[in-house]
Amino acid sequence: MFVTNLFAGLSADISPSIMQGYIILMIVLVMGGTILDMIHKKSAKYFFANAEKAKKSAKREVGGGEKVAIATSVLVKEVLTSGEFDNPRRRLSHLLTMWGTVIFIVTTVIMIFGYPTTETPTPAIIPQLWHVGALMLAVGGYWFWFAIRVDVSAEGLPWFRVERADLFILSLLATSTFALLWSYMGGGAKNVYFVLFVLSNTVLFGGVYWSKFAHMFFKPAAAFQKKITRADGSRENLPPEYDLTDPEVQRKFPDIPMYMGKNPPNMGLCIKAERAKHY
Repeated sequence: MFVTNLFAGLSADISPSIMQGYIILMIVLVMGGTILDMIHKKSAKYFFANAEKAKKSAKREVGGGEKVAIATSVLVKEVLTSGEFDNPRRRLSHLLTMWGTVIFIVTTVIMIFGYPTTETPTPAIIPQLWHVGALMLAVGGYWFWFAIRVDVSAEGLPWFRVERADLFILSLLATSTFALLWSYMGGGAKNVYFVLFVLSNTVLFGGVYWSKFAHMFFKPAAAFQKKITRADGSRENLPPEYDLTDPEVQRKFPDIPMYMGKNPPNMGLCIKAERAKHY
């Protein structure tokens, strides 16, 4: 089961060109949905306008080498390792879901385009990775859905409460679940789980406009721009992080010693002091 290219087995009933055309259609739907989402939310317009505004407030120019270093840090931390998550459970769940999705999609494309029929033997490692990716996706996704979602873990709402924003994660979970069930039942085009697998894929990629999928493309760009504003001193027009015990700061802001004393106490971890669970 784990070493079988299920898509090659479909070639007896479904032409490889149809499967390849379906993949291309899904790519077009993702691109179209992402562009429409950016137009509707005006996220790209806001991003570039904000970047221009930050340039006017910059206190120094960030060189090309420094920009490359910042882009590398964004790639390593925010993209590859999800380092923006302080909660280790949330971070691990996200990593399992993200890398499971990447492995699952890439191996699917490889098998459909590179080994479309049984006449071309598929290296065993590719379907094995396909199954591993689907399992990683399922584990990370279900863990998030039942235990980590903020409206479940922090607000006490039932796990079965569904909103339109949940379209992405639910269709993603359905895709991995039906893929594994399709494989477990032996594959084939006449398998009910194959039909459900195709349907969930279509909803996943066709519903990009109504889901949170598009934010994955905007998020790294926003993280990069935020680090640029820290480097050039513009700080998105936010005030600097002052040391409240500094006499110069207290002279600049006399309200500090007036209401907090000359040695203001440490406010502690605030929101990070305890796990959010207030229901």
